[in-house]
Amino acid sequence: MPRHSGCFVPIPMNTRFRLCFAALKTILALAVCLPLASLAFAAKSEPVWRFHLGPGAAPSGWTKVAAGAKYDDGAGFGFESTDGLMQVDHGAGFTTADRPFYFSVALPEGNYRVAVTLGDADGESDTTVKAELRRLMLSNVTTTRGEIVRREFVVNLRRPSIPGASGNERKNVALKPREQKEEWWAWDEKLTLEFNGSRPCVSAIEITPADRVPTVFLLGDSTVCDQPREPFASWGQMLTIFFEPSIAIANHGESGESYHGALAAGRLAKVLSVARPGDTVLMQYGHNDMKVVDVPTYKANIKKFVEAFRERKISVVLVTPPHRRTFDKDGRITNSHKGYPDAVREVAREEKLPLIDLLEMTRAFYEAMGPEASGAAFKPGDGTHHNAYGAYELAKCIVEGIRAARLPVAKHIIDGLPRFDPAHPDAPGSVKIPPSATSPGDTPDGS
Repeated sequence: MPRHSGCFVPIPMNTRFRLCFAALKTILALAVCLPLASLAFAAKSEPVWRFHLGPGAAPSGWTKVAAGAKYDDGAGFGFESTDGLMQVDHGAGFTTADRPFYFSVALPEGNYRVAVTLGDADGESDTTVKAELRRLMLSNVTTTRGEIVRREFVVNLRRPSIPGASGNERKNVALKPREQKEEWWAWDEKLTLEFNGSRPCVSAIEITPADRVPTVFLLGDSTVCDQPREPFASWGQMLTIFFEPSIAIANHGESGESYHGALAAGRLAKVLSVARPGDTVLMQYGHNDMKVVDVPTYKANIKKFVEAFRERKISVVLVTPPHRRTFDKDGRITNSHKGYPDAVREVAREEKLPLIDLLEMTRAFYEAMGPEASGAAFKPGDGTHHNAYGAYELAKCIVEGIRAARLPVAKHIIDGLPRFDPAHPDAPGSVKIPPSATSPGDTPDGS
């Protein structure tokens, strides 16, 4: 699986403790620091939040985070739960646990560059990092004894308020009940990081605003949105792993949503309020539209969104909905979407827009696996909603579509990522994404 580039600091065994601490101190001193409680500014007037997660005293300018520091609104940072947390005094020290753990920081809406320092001076480590609602940021970052790794990624934070709304315009996104409960981490007033893996070892966290990076916005349904609970997953929350920390992915998809529903709920208005000229939006609705509007209305709704984004000079990419897992007796996928995918293709042709044909890609993917084996890409008993493996493969399809369309954002795809042919998918066992610490949830809205 792809891994973001990072700095490896090998430490000789005979001096590993002394040099490990010196190496981390060098990392910590790379920029002006500030504790959360007393915000300072770096040379370019950018605020920086820096947290030290070892058991010893924090270096000057860093905020120490004890293993018992549970998140508190007053402090503005802390662990969501301290159960099972341990701080180990190897080298500069680190926090670890035998289960996933979550660290949150109170931050305003926007894009943020996050740097994490991982590793153990006296042992091996294996860390996967997810953000907000299980967005995959770093996957299976392993270090050998005496290695320290510093990795970066960009996280988008959003809030329900719609800046600039006036008069009778909606002032906030109309959140569904599930968004106000199990999906609240996607909308709350903080950044939440999940540290997972067989032995996560986290020494330091640095956060800076990333206001200058471009943003790719996602609008879609349950196959796109950040799913809150295992075993469900979507391609939108896997897409982040395939991009360098030079771009942000802002997922505004939601289960059960359609073009009409997203318009009424203020999701279009929300994206328009925060997107900037030159940003990109990928739109994939269809599963739920076909239940409530006819094809001509569906097509007209797509064009409403296209027109709104074009007025703001935001690049639009249309995505056909993925197939459901519906095979005929000959082992071929049947089209349960009727004429709706063709309507997407027609709008792309008429409006001269790039198209990612996820419908065709998923046909190739499912048929390559076959009627029985393709179940490995879905939640058992569900032919619409994917698990982590299926979502990961669909995200690869989207990345391949971005490359094939030669979109400007393709330059932000991670270096060295091989081309992907959905007719030759990865083996299910080769995609190893540790499950988050969530209890099984209800089936997402829509089908």
